[in-house]
Amino acid sequence: MVRACGLLTAQKEPVPLKSIEVELEVRDHVATVVSTLNYENKENKPLEAVVVFPLPGDAAVCHFSAKIGQTQIVAEVKEKQKAREEYDDALSSGQQAFLLEESDQSPDIFSLSVGSLPPGESASIRLEYVTELAVQADDGLRFCLPAVLNPRYQPQGSEGVQVTSVPASLVPYSLSFSARVSSPRPISKVESNCSLDPLQDLNTDQTQATVKLAAGHKFDRDVELLIYYKDAHQPTAVVEAGQASAEPGSLMADPVVMVSLYPEFPQSVTSSVASCGEFVLLMDRSGSMSNSRISSARDTLLLLLKSLPMGCYFNIYSFGSRYEHIFPKSVEYSQQTMEEALNTVVQMEANLGGTEMLQPLKHIYSQPCIPNQPRQLFVFTDGEVWDTKEVIDLVKKNSDSHRCFSFGIGEGASSALINGMAKEGGGHAQFITDTDRMQAKVMQSLRFALQPAVVDISVIWDLPKEVSVTVLSPPITALFPGQRSLIYAQLSGQSSEAAEGCVTVKYSLAGHPSENQLHFSLRPAEDTGLTVHKLGARTLIRSLEEGEHRGWQDTKVKEKVVQLSVQSGISSSLTAFIAVFNNNGEAIQGPLLHKNILKHDYVDCTLSPYQDYEDLQEPSLLTMGYMYADQESYGKLSFVCFLFL
Repeated sequence: MVRACGLLTAQKEPVPLKSIEVELEVRDHVATVVSTLNYENKENKPLEAVVVFPLPGDAAVCHFSAKIGQTQIVAEVKEKQKAREEYDDALSSGQQAFLLEESDQSPDIFSLSVGSLPPGESASIRLEYVTELAVQADDGLRFCLPAVLNPRYQPQGSEGVQVTSVPASLVPYSLSFSARVSSPRPISKVESNCSLDPLQDLNTDQTQATVKLAAGHKFDRDVELLIYYKDAHQPTAVVEAGQASAEPGSLMADPVVMVSLYPEFPQSVTSSVASCGEFVLLMDRSGSMSNSRISSARDTLLLLLKSLPMGCYFNIYSFGSRYEHIFPKSVEYSQQTMEEALNTVVQMEANLGGTEMLQPLKHIYSQPCIPNQPRQLFVFTDGEVWDTKEVIDLVKKNSDSHRCFSFGIGEGASSALINGMAKEGGGHAQFITDTDRMQAKVMQSLRFALQPAVVDISVIWDLPKEVSVTVLSPPITALFPGQRSLIYAQLSGQSSEAAEGCVTVKYSLAGHPSENQLHFSLRPAEDTGLTVHKLGARTLIRSLEEGEHRGWQDTKVKEKVVQLSVQSGISSSLTAFIAVFNNNGEAIQGPLLHKNILKHDYVDCTLSPYQDYEDLQEPSLLTMGYMYADQESYGKLSFVCFLFL
């Protein structure tokens, strides 16, 4: 089996990607990321390169443009199949084209196709996305620039993207990374897992600062940035004006508000921590968890195991291609059962094969719950599964019977899987990338699990009578002390600049009704770059995608997702970014004649334009590899596509 990564030439050398430039702008708890990828075709034939890379699972990709020579074109968002056809048509006509699309299997994997790049030519790709920063156990805000896309295990006969991680010695391109941070509150410090140049304050009140990666950084691991503000837990609301050119009444035309709340629970309730519960601990022991990952997962599991309250119930499962459990069913936590479990855990190795999480989850959910012992599921994994959406669907289906707390172990852990399981399971997600912060994160999740579930959550809006509200966020299903809850809403109607609104979140904890309230001005903020609209559109798109009609039997839901994606310029699972050049650098106008350019698994073949393609299978996803076309061979295309395990 060939093991390679990134973009490949005919000599199987990973060279076309020359450099990556990343500019990060953080405003309070929202980040805008602009990445520029520079390519060069050193082959003597036109080249297509397809690179598969990670993005945060909750990112809103909002801009994609390409520049060849001195000509630049901004890509359009189109329905995915139409975009693919337009891309294939362009290549078959000898034109340059670029296609950016989200994986059908997981929203944190994207494939970028750089098509028919002429010999000796360079191309510059600009990609922009916005994302929210997660609050950590120590109140820091975490930004992660994914550099490592770990292999996604696939059982025999399954389809999807297969990729490999990047060994540090083989990274052929350089990375430059700079960040600008601004907030209404002073910036205390910025930390990273990578070497940074000293933080540069831009004003005397320390509300603006810049920071850069130290020279010589190799893009061989995730770049993690932790940002700390003074008085971080302050509720805020930002109202953003709509886009003047947008269709009246649409999401992009109306103002959108982003409300950030930090629930405060009564001390009398939080001090009476529950001492009961059934704790089911699920440990990933697949081959991808080898070396430092299995060690980190073991340490995390051991710490949690030693911290469980006496009198609760617990069991430990581990999985790979098969699954195992320590006890036939959950047992009462005692000194004896704890020691038995500890002795088993310390001997655990990453030796159970592939990453198949569905079967152990199905078995766990099939076990009857213990009366008066609320079930808490803790999952420890690097997230390298091929069926991310199916796993999340299963957690959601069983959310009434348990809460799910997930831990992403090591570099490149799938944010879509880790965050998705916690979100749908009403729990909390953590990412363990170093041992320094492991203990705080584990103990925070345990405190959340021991806290009684918050119920009867409702959001009430009080606005001027001429203003109506359409909530874009899904209903809040989980609240934890000190953890931010975000709500996006579209505001319709006219109001004066002096007008105010109010939002109230009501809930019940352990039988005690509580509420948190925030008053805010309806005056739009200045110079926001439509960031709130983009995040609001992303939130609504994800909510529709993850709803009851995920199978897309409901055509209206599918049409609404495509329409919203196109109008807002935000990518979705049903759309893609497409940019096409012709030979003189002008964008192609009008419909093109469609010809299938087949992308087969691990083959080298030549296709005639007159061949009947109907009997050949086309994978549902582009895979990492390369394609080159000899324009003098009367339309024949030759390609090699490598798959990685």
